[in-house]
Amino acid sequence: MTHTTGKVPSEAAAPASEGTTPLPAPRRTRTWRVLTPWLFLLAPLALLITFTYAPIANMVAYSFTDWDGVSPELHYTGAENYTEIFTREDLFQVFFVSGYYLIASVIQIVAALYFATVLSFQVRFRTFYKGVLFFPSLVNGVAIGFVFLYFFQDGGTFDTVLGLFGFHTDHAWLGTPFSANTSLAGVSVWRYLGMNFVLFLGAIQSIPGELYEASELDGATRWHQFRYIILPGIKPVLTLTVILSVSGSLSAFEIPYIMTGGATGTETFVIQTVKLAFQFNKTGLASAAAVVLLLIILLVTWVQRRLVPDDRVDLV
Repeated sequence: MTHTTGKVPSEAAAPASEGTTPLPAPRRTRTWRVLTPWLFLLAPLALLITFTYAPIANMVAYSFTDWDGVSPELHYTGAENYTEIFTREDLFQVFFVSGYYLIASVIQIVAALYFATVLSFQVRFRTFYKGVLFFPSLVNGVAIGFVFLYFFQDGGTFDTVLGLFGFHTDHAWLGTPFSANTSLAGVSVWRYLGMNFVLFLGAIQSIPGELYEASELDGATRWHQFRYIILPGIKPVLTLTVILSVSGSLSAFEIPYIMTGGATGTETFVIQTVKLAFQFNKTGLASAAAVVLLLIILLVTWVQRRLVPDDRVDLV
């Protein structure tokens, strides 16, 4: 009897121990769990706010003033700077110069995608070709500008090369708006082709090789592999490249500034903004131009993402 009575409390206690939930962590522990990620993010967020968002906020504020960049005094002018940008023909016409670089960016993407596709398969000397294509991306932009400045000058390297093939011309390649902008856009294609090529090549090589083998067993050609395997597989990288190319064409600066300084109708939006701020001391107007450029790039990016949504593609 005594033995049975001693057993009952232990049996009754067993279900109670199984049904108990673990005690919640102390309040101090939960607080540290919440704060720890933000402590790691504190330094990068401080740098981001200090060197990115704070200058953008100042730029937007200056765009509504007539500040000359030097004087401690500035006066609020409302939307006068923005009205001037869209009504003055000499300020608005730089948008048309960006058209040359937009066309060049399309050529650049198509060429980079072509070379990346070809060199992703077994081709003789493909390592050599990869190095040749990527080499311009390693060269400083200022050096490229000076090299091609002599390349396109009258009687320069380009005329000499054309003469070897029987084409003798005295055309000034940087002397007219059309030929100058075409030449500058061609230089930008040569310079940035390698970077897009590497992005495409890396994306293509990440596609599983079994898909190519299965498609070959089904009788697929190289075009079918490109259309139904490569293009869907690199869609996120292709979308990113298009966004970068469009924003880069709208903000072209380095090559045209070094080669022509914006003369002969080659002034881009960024060159014009720099001249307004540092040559004509119109920092307020230059800030408004920079805000307009930022809004245009954001709008183009938004439209592009709406037209081509970044859907997840699973090929396996």
